[in-house]
Amino acid sequence: MSANLTPNQLRSIKGQLDLVLLALETLVGIGSEAILDQAKNLQLTTLLSDRVNLWRLRQSSPLRKGQGRKKLDVDEARALVLITAQLASQHRKAIHQAITALEKATADGAPPHRIAILGNYLDRFSNTYAERMEQDVKPDILEKLAFQLLIDLLFYSGDGGPQRLWQALLDRAESPPQDLQIG
Repeated sequence: MSANLTPNQLRSIKGQLDLVLLALETLVGIGSEAILDQAKNLQLTTLLSDRVNLWRLRQSSPLRKGQGRKKLDVDEARALVLITAQLASQHRKAIHQAITALEKATADGAPPHRIAILGNYLDRFSNTYAERMEQDVKPDILEKLAFQLLIDLLFYSGDGGPQRLWQALLDRAESPPQDLQIG
């Protein structure tokens, strides 16, 4: 992981990481304790020691309401990448079930929100996004984002998950999504 990131790249990475964690939180119901437990398991408590520290890191996202209280450095981004990939790996079965349901809905031409696991995920994702994030996003774009993040989580939950997540963050930092203007 390169330490030579520009401020704009780091800003984009902060936003993207927060969205990936938001998707994981809203799909499987993890909270700050699970993130902190994973930090402890990965021996990253010097970077992520308590709820206040975690909250400050999450608030560093440029997408968040009241953001900007703490700068995220490369080591903290690295720690969040490792934690996120490990949590995704632990919840791979739930992620896979949701992806399978999404594939079936798409194949059947059925609205995904009518399938319980996907409807619940979309509701929680949309509500949590509206509660935490600064920018209002049209429902169809938010749904597309939620499903893209769900698909991404499957890749981050497998072998090489941290490397895949870091590479995706770097790629998106180079050309952030136009719909949300992240970066």
